[in-house]
Amino acid sequence: MSSRPTVLLAMEPALLPGLLDAQALARLNHLADVVPGLILHGPAGPSDAGAPGRSAALAGAEVLFASWGCPPLDEELLAAAPRLQALVYAAGSVKGIVTESSRRRGVQVSTAAWANALPVAEYTVAAVLFANKQILAVREEFRRVRGTHDWRGQLGHIGNYRRTIGIVGASRIGRRVIELLHPYDLDLVVHDPFLAPAEAADLGVRGVELDELCAVSDVVSLHAPHLPATEGMIDARRLALMRDGATLINTARGALVDTPALSAELVSGRLNAVIDTIDPDLLPADSPLYDLPNLLLTPHIAGSFGNETRRLGDAALDELARYAAGLPFAHPLADDRLDRIA
Repeated sequence: MSSRPTVLLAMEPALLPGLLDAQALARLNHLADVVPGLILHGPAGPSDAGAPGRSAALAGAEVLFASWGCPPLDEELLAAAPRLQALVYAAGSVKGIVTESSRRRGVQVSTAAWANALPVAEYTVAAVLFANKQILAVREEFRRVRGTHDWRGQLGHIGNYRRTIGIVGASRIGRRVIELLHPYDLDLVVHDPFLAPAEAADLGVRGVELDELCAVSDVVSLHAPHLPATEGMIDARRLALMRDGATLINTARGALVDTPALSAELVSGRLNAVIDTIDPDLLPADSPLYDLPNLLLTPHIAGSFGNETRRLGDAALDELARYAAGLPFAHPLADDRLDRIA
């Protein structure tokens, strides 16, 4: 490995200005020899397989500096990139990019999933605290009243003191949520089949089965990956276990929740929800969910958006600096966790 690796950018081209400002681009060019004028994105097809410079760029690339839109490291790409040794990923999940072929090749992988987890956790904590204050319901009532009112008398049931928060999934994001919630006077319960009792104790939470978590929590927040075992895990039966007036937060994957069952509970007004990911990803325009007063629905923006993407770029540059210096990645992908990540 040279001290200045040859780097090929691999992402949706429109993402680059958000990831790397002028100062970060200067740092990238100081650390590596960047292939000029070409950004690899999407799988190669008949129309672009012979695109000018693509073959030569792949042939010389030692590192892919990548983000959303990076093509999978499949047999075809690896054959075209015989010198490829590392993927530095300035985004979250690499599940659709890392392949068995790249693992056999021994391609080192760093991911900025830890950095992308931070805004998701911040969004979640804000949602938890607002949920227990019944902000959506209070807003609707304030719109209706528009004047003097006995708010203390009407809202004596709201507040965050000693509420129970159920965290589904002690994932990277789930653990960050736990960390951020600890300063508040909340009781935290967690469901995760891979979380040992001793580890739960170290996190300062109580491990419970999912049914119990749904039944005892004032807020249920989802942070599990989408796997065959987790698809539809929050179904009609488990939604029915939740307390009247409880709130479901989903910043994980929409497929974890039975959308028709959730819709029925929300339309009835029995439950509240904060939903950043839903199944399907795009609801039909006439869906009643857009207009419900007890639902805060956002278009998958809990993760890195706006200036938060700069954090991803800076994190990836730090990893590239370590690689160029011959050091191991600070945030490597653990192969044994690939089948458990989102």
